Amino acid sequence: MKKLLFVFNPHSGKGLIKNNLCDIINIFTRGGYEVTAYPTQAKNDGMNKIKNDGNRYDVIVVSGGDGTLSEAVKGMMAMGSKVPLGYIPAGSTNDFASSMDIPKDMRRAARAIVKGVTFDYDVGEFNGEYYVYVAAFGVFTDLTYETSQKWKNRIGYMAYVGEAIKRLPTYTGHKLKVEYDGGSVEGSFILGLITNTTSVGGLRRLIADGVSFDDGLFEVTLVKTPSGPLALQSLLREAALNKLSEKNFVTFRTSKLTMTFEEDMSWTLDGEAGGIHRTVSIRNHKQAVSFIIMPDDKTAEQQLVHALDDKKNGSEEKQDEN
Repeated sequence: MKKLLFVFNPHSGKGLIKNNLCDIINIFTRGGYEVTAYPTQAKNDGMNKIKNDGNRYDVIVVSGGDGTLSEAVKGMMAMGSKVPLGYIPAGSTNDFASSMDIPKDMRRAARAIVKGVTFDYDVGEFNGEYYVYVAAFGVFTDLTYETSQKWKNRIGYMAYVGEAIKRLPTYTGHKLKVEYDGGSVEGSFILGLITNTTSVGGLRRLIADGVSFDDGLFEVTLVKTPSGPLALQSLLREAALNKLSEKNFVTFRTSKLTMTFEEDMSWTLDGEAGGIHRTVSIRNHKQAVSFIIMPDDKTAEQQLVHALDDKKNGSEEKQDEN
């Protein structure tokens, strides 16, 4: 019987795991797994559990918010082997689950893991620290860890919106230089997002179209500092309509980048505090973690590409032998 490690945060979201835990374990057991359940006890506990014990299992599943998922990925990267990873969302916003079409219903998400296939997903590295889907600075980016867990649990995404509205008039720009694949840009910006997702904080409008989760490239969005109230209105209108003009936004794709600020800058990684930095180096680890998701167009495309690569490599090996 295959072994499954189930790491869950009992406090994420509204504590839904407490009402679903037996059903989830039963679904995994009926799916042919011997389940070890591990409730996290403190910050980074899930990461350390996976890093130290993950290689003993055939599958690892985590349940919690985006912060719990981020811990799991850090543990997977430190583990050094590609054990398949499943995710059962239980947080307030769950950006990753939205991007990957993972069911929000916990029992449905568990069944999807049992029936699913692997998809190799890109992972970001920020000054030596791994993250899953977004590194961000500037306006609103500190909301996810400064908004109280009580309010997150009670009203979810609206907790972020309310806090953002209160802070909007006080934001100022940040001067920086960005160097990336084949180019550079300098200017003053109120927000920067380096992403591999279609949703950040529950919002889908500030991400470029055509996101590919396994191409080794980040989508980068820099929001220029508005010159006044009218310019701010124009910027917000474009963001709401997903029409990001060069007047208000800088967007590009890259596998790596370096940002240098004129002052120390606070960052968030996957919605958690990412430290204060004046210079940051960010790189993409292509297809570094194998997530288990339901089959769809992106999994079919990746399987086809892998099959063609295997065929090509096999042909090259035969030629070398001859």
